[in-house]
Amino acid sequence: MSTDEPVVSMDGVDVHFETEDGLNPFEDPRTVRAVDSVDLEIPENDVVAIVGESGSGKTTLGKAAVGLQRPTGGTVSYRGQDVWEAKKRFSNPSIPYDEIRRSLQIIHQDPGSSLNPHRTVEASLAEPLKKYQTDLGPEDREARILAMLERVGMAPPHDYAQRYPHQLSGGEKQRVALVRALLMNPDLILADEAVSALDVSLRVEVMDLMLDLQEQFDTSFLFISHDLSNARYLAEHAGGRLGVMYLGELVELGEAQEVLQNPQHPYTKVLKWATPSLSLEEGAAEPPVREIDIPDPVDPPSGCRFHTRCPHATEHCKMTAPDVRSVDDGARAHRASCFRLEEDGEYWESEPLEGAQLDEE
Repeated sequence: MSTDEPVVSMDGVDVHFETEDGLNPFEDPRTVRAVDSVDLEIPENDVVAIVGESGSGKTTLGKAAVGLQRPTGGTVSYRGQDVWEAKKRFSNPSIPYDEIRRSLQIIHQDPGSSLNPHRTVEASLAEPLKKYQTDLGPEDREARILAMLERVGMAPPHDYAQRYPHQLSGGEKQRVALVRALLMNPDLILADEAVSALDVSLRVEVMDLMLDLQEQFDTSFLFISHDLSNARYLAEHAGGRLGVMYLGELVELGEAQEVLQNPQHPYTKVLKWATPSLSLEEGAAEPPVREIDIPDPVDPPSGCRFHTRCPHATEHCKMTAPDVRSVDDGARAHRASCFRLEEDGEYWESEPLEGAQLDEE
């Protein structure tokens, strides 16, 4: 289990991109709010799984958390040190930027694209050790690499060390990527859709390996997935948290079992319905939404961004964005942004939108 000290803190983080339609060069660029005012703390030895539809901003959020995407607003801190302040040329940070970069690692969806096709596994794994652990000689580097390969089940390690990426399966490439991240002794690893490209039979095997190594190395994981089943498996088995993103906002966050057994945001219920093993009702035929299509992230709806699809939306939801509210007062409180968490208020006095109703299901 995790301690109370945050490894990474995100405070009011925005990541906005300007985009051009290409139709009229004289029009001003439009802004995509990929991440909008997100607060998130990741303690030591913690697991947070973020799930959401394509375009929800979950990957952008993950990259911001590990210092690969500069926020346009808010702050991202590593152990209290602002990551981007530490990178400034004439800054005098309490934690050097090189140490921050070593401590925050990433495993990509396609590990093969991050492996040099002209280098052996051993050569690729040796590079980060040469950069960040200069005290290691060639023999020590080789010994550490071989030990890690064996630890992730790539045996005999000498054989795998001399292979090239094209000689590895998808699961083996993912294990090499995991080894490369762990060789840095990181405090946080971003696993961005790290199992989605694998065969179903391999996904649980790789996730079990990640959990085992996470516990051995006291490393935190930020796991990004569009598949609620994968996010659920990792978060539940780690005793971690599950976060739900929608149109750039973190709309629900809490202990995995609590979020799944007692979802508070209507969008979380949609994700449950879309996951057969987690459906709200056995044999439920209709999704708990009014509209299927996702709004344009360049021009998100006013008020609550989910109101165009929510089966319980009122005129108040159309005009006003809900604040994040705590569902409980636990150490890692379950929280969500929905007016239905209020016992009374304007939401309950407002007229339901067409096709919506106030009552629960």
